[in-house]
Amino acid sequence: MARVTVPIGPYHPILEEPEYFQLEVEGETVTGIKFQLGGNHRGIEKIAEELTFDQVPFIVERICGICSTSHPIAAVQAMEDLGGIEVPERALYIRTIIAELERIHSHLLWVGLAGHFIGYNTVFMWAWKYREPILELCEYISGNRNNYAMMKVGGVRRDIPEEKYPRIIKTMDELVPKLELLKGAFLDDPVLHARLKGIGIMTPEDVHDFGALGPHARGSGVAIDVRKDDPYAAYDRIEWQVCTWPTCDVFARAVVRVLECIEAAKIIRQCVEKMPRGEIDAHVESLPPGEGIGHAEAPRGETFHYIRSDGTNRPVRHKMRAPTFQNYQTFKKIVIGEEIGDAMLATASADPCYSCTERIAAVDAKTGEVKYSWRDILRKAREKTRKLMDEFGRHEPWMP
Repeated sequence: MARVTVPIGPYHPILEEPEYFQLEVEGETVTGIKFQLGGNHRGIEKIAEELTFDQVPFIVERICGICSTSHPIAAVQAMEDLGGIEVPERALYIRTIIAELERIHSHLLWVGLAGHFIGYNTVFMWAWKYREPILELCEYISGNRNNYAMMKVGGVRRDIPEEKYPRIIKTMDELVPKLELLKGAFLDDPVLHARLKGIGIMTPEDVHDFGALGPHARGSGVAIDVRKDDPYAAYDRIEWQVCTWPTCDVFARAVVRVLECIEAAKIIRQCVEKMPRGEIDAHVESLPPGEGIGHAEAPRGETFHYIRSDGTNRPVRHKMRAPTFQNYQTFKKIVIGEEIGDAMLATASADPCYSCTERIAAVDAKTGEVKYSWRDILRKAREKTRKLMDEFGRHEPWMP
């Protein structure tokens, strides 16, 4: 049977962001896959090095709209590790509440899209309807539905006053029965079983071999979770369980995300009920020379940040690694051998976020030496923009 190459992307209905996949197929079976990153690179690491330590959380929360707490938490924890800073207890509980609200709305966004991708729009409408009160609650607490601007070195920027506790508890109480209904739909609906079970198999051994993270790994029964393995914020001060499912397929990854939403609601309720009184900020004025690391369990898995300081008010190096950087390696395992109609569904089961992952370096393919500096790339980008503007007869006031 002839082998055919099928390009998918960079624009495709099932791709949340512009990425390019090249599938090799024989008949309807995928026999090979290649993928190309680079469509969303924005130079966040380099930009962070030009900002003050207090400004860094604002730029890293814009790496991804639905990871806009995970990156700032990891970043400020790296700075706190660098400076040996002790964060007030109340701030740790507030960080946990915001992080778990984000986990719920991120997972429900994915569940809704998963239903839409397989033509089951009832699940899509349910999930996004249940997600809306969570976004409203984020706005009620922080002022923003996304990009909450809550994290800072040594604590949080805004308190959650006691008069807001009842609405938080009420929203969780109303959400859990709806999540239980959604869980029942996944566990009992024959349509979802027929479409999701047995697709994108990734065994526990594969999880370890590829270094898979988050629900992508927990759907293979592997109970890895930074919140348990290396607790931060208030996760070691409350009772909760790591959610896993043993069937190692797309179905399992969907179930894990629904279960994690239910568990997140329990975590939020406990944080409100056990919220300590006191300060929310350690009032950090400077950071010493040195290095620090921080990581957090984002909705997609472990997010890792490294920061180095020379004693000034700006980082001299800021390195970020998002979970998709690990998880997209598994595509070669979960896609090859599947039918072409299931290929993109399998990749989507990792909930990939390419804007979190993107990075670029211009190197000589033969020698490995850096070909263009940051300033060279910036200059070339401006030259290309100017050329395009000339072609269309438009000029902007910001252009040099």
